[in-house]
Amino acid sequence: MPRLSRLDRDDLPADPLDLLRAWLDEAKATGMVNPAAMTLATAGGDGGPSARTVLLRGLDARGLAFYTNRGSRKGRDLAANPRACAVLYWRELDRQVIVTGPVEVVEDAESDAYFAGRRRGHRISAWASDQGAALPDRAALEAGFAAAEARFPGEDVPRPPSWGGYRIGLDAIEFWQSGDDRLHDRFVCAREGDGWTVTRLAP
Repeated sequence: MPRLSRLDRDDLPADPLDLLRAWLDEAKATGMVNPAAMTLATAGGDGGPSARTVLLRGLDARGLAFYTNRGSRKGRDLAANPRACAVLYWRELDRQVIVTGPVEVVEDAESDAYFAGRRRGHRISAWASDQGAALPDRAALEAGFAAAEARFPGEDVPRPPSWGGYRIGLDAIEFWQSGDDRLHDRFVCAREGDGWTVTRLAP
């Protein structure tokens, strides 16, 4: 695929979040499926790594927010080792962003507000699925969904206590733009006090 553009040092704004937002907007404009999908890597207390795809559901100066079942493997990992790495890769643009930092639990009020805005079926499934737990068959999953629907017959479906958000802090943000002959442009912005240091990295 031919490169879309170069990424030069002068292209990086004083706040790298501005570039991350711009790249995310450009990814959305391509019409690609799930431009907010990101690979989340965690490690448990024993150091064992795991990774999965989650959806970026909040981006501001505090970091990147996502929501999940806190009893899942990722939730258990983060309880034992509250640090993570997230990778956003947009094949259509030949771009990648890597964010690393400490992880904090999103406050209940913020998780409640996000949960309330989800489709009813998605809210029901949060009650029905013990994420990551072994199931004998699909029928058991569907029975759990039916039971949750019966428990909450109306539109009001509260957030399960086991479900909520996490936020990855911004220790470092790395931008990667594909280049011809594998001469990619790669910069890492590392937090330093109230500002950022920027370093070009070899591809």
